[in-house]
Amino acid sequence: MLALVAGELKTDSALAKTIAKAGELLTYDVPTRRLPEWVGEQFARLGAKADKESCRALVEIVGDDLDELASEIEKLAAWAGGDEITLHDVEELAVGRAETPIYSLTDAWGRRDVGAVLATTESLLERTHRTRSGELLRIVASLVGHVGRVRRCQRLADEGVRARDAAGRLKMHPFAAEKAFGQAANFSADELADAIVRLADLDAAAKGGSRLPADLELDRALVDVTRRAS
Repeated sequence: MLALVAGELKTDSALAKTIAKAGELLTYDVPTRRLPEWVGEQFARLGAKADKESCRALVEIVGDDLDELASEIEKLAAWAGGDEITLHDVEELAVGRAETPIYSLTDAWGRRDVGAVLATTESLLERTHRTRSGELLRIVASLVGHVGRVRRCQRLADEGVRARDAAGRLKMHPFAAEKAFGQAANFSADELADAIVRLADLDAAAKGGSRLPADLELDRALVDVTRRAS
């Protein structure tokens, strides 16, 4: 497999036409007016369902950066688990440009830095314009999506696929793929599988399935999915 990455490449160029004939051409160039439609197409590609109003709201919250939109789409699709994504879901879970990026948390998790994970999470909870419970659910959904991507990257790495080649297959930005591959090397396959299950338990607990405070359930789960086994 060969993957070519270009900063700028016109779709009507000779190279682009050749690539389209021989394989798949992934372009990150969508007219602003078509962004809600593009969002809907990406949800469908991931097996998720979202109506036009929800897709439009996601663009309004996140903006027109396709990488940021793609990340939010993957997160929401993973969180929904096949259920339809509603306008309320988008408003509660999508990350706007002005907010503290979730990457500060996922990067700390990828380093297995428990202290940084807990500190960053508290910062996210304090700075949000949402309710604390809404932000907590956003954090859980983001982690589920991110751990799932890292797990897919780990499987590809085990097959001998390089990060840059995997970017096209996973429809990820090459930089994001490189980072995910690096984080995958810090966890065993069993640890990532257990993390998915633990985060699913956390999601249920945060939605009323536990008598413990949601913040405590969150902290306990973050420690469990981040620390190294003794």
